[in-house]
Amino acid sequence: MREALRAAVQDVLGGQRAHWAEALASRAERFGSAPSAPARAAAEVFLEAGARDLLELGAGQGRDSLHFARSGLRVEALDFAASGVTAIREKARAAGLEHMLAAAEHDCGEALPYADASFDACYSHMLYCMALPTPRLEALSAEVRRVLRPGGLQIYTVRSTADPDCGAGTSHGDDMEESNGFVVHFFSRDLVERLARGFDLLDVTEFEEGELPRRLFRVTQRKPSV
Repeated sequence: MREALRAAVQDVLGGQRAHWAEALASRAERFGSAPSAPARAAAEVFLEAGARDLLELGAGQGRDSLHFARSGLRVEALDFAASGVTAIREKARAAGLEHMLAAAEHDCGEALPYADASFDACYSHMLYCMALPTPRLEALSAEVRRVLRPGGLQIYTVRSTADPDCGAGTSHGDDMEESNGFVVHFFSRDLVERLARGFDLLDVTEFEEGELPRRLFRVTQRKPSV
């Protein structure tokens, strides 16, 4: 039974990787070129805290990555789609920001390719609500905590269970639902707190984005200094 469940999860994850890779490759600036509102807010928080080295997970085509680099943060941007990584590198080169922004392919369901205590901050917009079951999210949170320096900040956004789409798609269990080919892991406040174990949970802000509008959490947490 457990092996069958693991195989089913792998099928969903593999299908989603292929689906997202195709979506990003087929449409330049899929999410626009302007930085997201959460990225603008996060940049202010990171800079006020004195952060310099930032890890961005699920960077997509780089609209937020460029904003962070232009704000003075040294950015390592990860995404599993080769087309997204290529787009980020091209944008960094065109903007003269290659010294501030690097991009690499990586599946964030796997261990992060960095040494302990490598970054002052970590950011992700909607990455955590991809088709990642809770155990994988817990593993990812542990990896983020590992690569952050003591006192380092993490800010991430996720669609909440109050979102209008929650309950309207095909269920894959674990609050994951599929609609129009995309699987979303909707977050309850309990899940936010579960993933905050080992961090100091500083803030959970509810906000809206897009035309539906989507309803999201913006989570800010800190790795303890000692």
